[in-house]
Amino acid sequence: MGSMGAASRRPPIAALLPAGGRQLRATAWHFSLPFLLCFPFFPFPRGRVCKTALVHQRHPSLNTAMRFLLALLTAALPVLAADNYPLGPDSQPKAAPRGEITKHTFAASKVYPGTTRDYWVYVPKQYDAAKPACLMVFQDGGGYQNPGGQWRVPIVCDNLIEQKAMPVTVVVFVNPGVIPGAISGAKDRSNRSYEYDSLGDAYSRFLIDELLPEATQGLNITKDPAGRLIGGISSGGICAFTVAWERPDAFRKVVSAVGSFTNIRGGYEYPALIRKSKNDPKPLRVFLQDGEHDLSNLHGNWPLSSQDMAAALKYANYDYRFEFGDGGHNGKQGGALFPETMRWIWRDWPDK
Repeated sequence: MGSMGAASRRPPIAALLPAGGRQLRATAWHFSLPFLLCFPFFPFPRGRVCKTALVHQRHPSLNTAMRFLLALLTAALPVLAADNYPLGPDSQPKAAPRGEITKHTFAASKVYPGTTRDYWVYVPKQYDAAKPACLMVFQDGGGYQNPGGQWRVPIVCDNLIEQKAMPVTVVVFVNPGVIPGAISGAKDRSNRSYEYDSLGDAYSRFLIDELLPEATQGLNITKDPAGRLIGGISSGGICAFTVAWERPDAFRKVVSAVGSFTNIRGGYEYPALIRKSKNDPKPLRVFLQDGEHDLSNLHGNWPLSSQDMAAALKYANYDYRFEFGDGGHNGKQGGALFPETMRWIWRDWPDK
């Protein structure tokens, strides 16, 4: 990948014009955008004298140049319009009672020895210790709990719990593990891909047996796996699916945004595994989101992989929803959809 300086140097606009049209650059680029779009098709009556007609007559290559510009603009408009997903009112602070968020550190893992990580716990204002609360866990938790980020999970929960659109829910936000540098001045090493992209039960054992007992200590959390959701974005998305796939006795609701169901560490196998489970499907409810401008690299094509996951879930008769937009590898669409995601995934929970 080139440097920022190299990437920011663009050829002069005139260089993009057909050779016969470059002589017009001093004139053409002073027209307004609507005129540029309409000029090639403007009907000039014969015998009429006007400055515009004279320019058109004296420079016949202008028509070719303008048509070329129109083609460029037409091609650019979908790109300019893509990935435009503003947050709705349920992602904004309202008069709803606000839950409490506390930050903690966990460094006692036996599944991932030597790692340390931050995690946050959100407890809604409506929490009543006499009644079991539902549970949600989000990977890459720092981003999900950020009140100014794309997801704003605590704000959404405040609003939807008050509206009784979702149940009273405790939320645990977990960051991936970090291995501190071994010597002074050495950089820490992220354990994220190893934890999130790997198939198997390692991360579920870490989460269910090690972290959650500490994070939820003293809280009354439902044991019903249908009342427990796990979610994440990118590698955190496939991680969430892996936990539910391995341990449907602990989590039966999954939210994955731009999930990495590709060949980073074998995630491309899931569509085939899902299809083979048709006669004995796992009791999961799955929300998937991706966009047509998501990644395509040596590990695979994210949009195609997500579509393959959705097709497999449909074939095997799983309870799922797939939202496919025009965005890239980010949380813009997933964040904008998050309130609706919560409504859909908790739609039949009896005690709201």
